[in-house]
Amino acid sequence: MAAQGASSMANKGPSYGMSRQVQDKIEQKYDPELEVRLVEWIVTQCGSGVGKPEAGKLGFQAWLKDGCVLCELINTLCKDKPVKKIQSSSMAFKQMEQISQFLNAAEQYGVVKTDMFQTVDLWEGKDLAAVQRTLMALGSIAVTKDEGSFRGDPSWFFKKAHENRRDFSDDQLKEGKSVIGLQMGSNKGATQSGMTGYGRPRQIMNP
Repeated sequence: MAAQGASSMANKGPSYGMSRQVQDKIEQKYDPELEVRLVEWIVTQCGSGVGKPEAGKLGFQAWLKDGCVLCELINTLCKDKPVKKIQSSSMAFKQMEQISQFLNAAEQYGVVKTDMFQTVDLWEGKDLAAVQRTLMALGSIAVTKDEGSFRGDPSWFFKKAHENRRDFSDDQLKEGKSVIGLQMGSNKGATQSGMTGYGRPRQIMNP
């Protein structure tokens, strides 16, 4: 399985990140192959107690919809177990609350907002491809962090480039923008000052 995963990853693009082709595939539509990989990882990560869904998009949604499996998943990745109370409930607001707790904890873990699904994407089945995208991002961060909490085959995920976006303050970001602005201005000036080409044809014409 690992060899297959590694070879398929090698065919799809550079090993340091997810290829554009795979990323587009996730963003555009729900991927049954990805579903199999994610289910296998979640069961390996959390243990057999989380059960297994029926194959297919609806089974995947039903399995994750009450938020319990998702909360178990994030708790196995974080040493401090961010979701303190996980309980199965048939009440809609309780289920949505648990999904929300998972999303908050996943963001704290390092999943960026652009990789996050919205609660309704899962609970109402509006965009299960977005749910897959969040889980892929979560798995990738777990592999990249390499803290010993990841269980499964690392080749199921790609390693993310280390990003320190959270370390920048608003002031630093503003400062960065002004530096870029200055660089653009100086480049522009340099280009204009270098444009002394108007005289060059005459120089070339006159030996």
